[in-house]
Amino acid sequence: MTSPHCLIAGQPISLAETSTRADDFHNDRDKAEKQFQKLREEFIRQQARLYAEGKQKLLIVLQAMDAGGKDGTIRHSLKGVNPQGVQVTSFKKPTTEELDHDFLWRIHKAVPGRGMIGVFNRSHYEDVLVVRVHNYVPESVWRPRYEIINQFEKHLTSTGTTLLKFFLHISKEEQKERFQDRLNEPESNWKFDREDLEKRKFWDDYQLAFQDMVNNCTTKHAAWHVIPGDQKWYRNLAIMQVIVDTLNQMNPQYPQSDDLSDVVLE
Repeated sequence: MTSPHCLIAGQPISLAETSTRADDFHNDRDKAEKQFQKLREEFIRQQARLYAEGKQKLLIVLQAMDAGGKDGTIRHSLKGVNPQGVQVTSFKKPTTEELDHDFLWRIHKAVPGRGMIGVFNRSHYEDVLVVRVHNYVPESVWRPRYEIINQFEKHLTSTGTTLLKFFLHISKEEQKERFQDRLNEPESNWKFDREDLEKRKFWDDYQLAFQDMVNNCTTKHAAWHVIPGDQKWYRNLAIMQVIVDTLNQMNPQYPQSDDLSDVVLE
């Protein structure tokens, strides 16, 4: 099944003209949540097969504005899976050691091994986003990284990693509401970072950087999915549908066991 949110290489989009709303794609939240539950059950079954088979690899990349829903997506999607077969990596500000290497060094180390599902909360794409918007490096440094990333992802897919990339697309108004919720709910105060407000001042610059990211780094082997993110219930459904469809195509199988008919337990 082809996702309505999957971009096509060579067909650039405008994020400003791309919907962030669920009602442009689904009008029944109750039905969507039931669909999500069924898909997640299938995801759990397929993840068990993938882990047991121990041959294929799946990497899921999540990018979004602050409060865009990366943590929530991970929490809802991975509920119930075998934790031995999943590895979540959050990429924050690079350490001194990481800065001493090329920008992909810390990324490559976190790519999942055979039988595993890896989830990147932020990723190598920070090096064409944050560094660009805040002028940490000149354009002559960050712009060539698009092609470097494309070649890196081609290497991953050619060596057995299936790659799914999701940009969680929210509106500026939705981000404001989520920030306000974090301020209003004491148990969510810890999620609020004053630095997020400073980044919000660069909203337009970030939108342009994200737009260039998805347009320059959508390839035949690793397309971006731009997911409407204002309604969490639809975001979860749309992402889970792509993951399950992909695992169905990968078709992992439990390994064949030896004939155990002669085994006697005492």
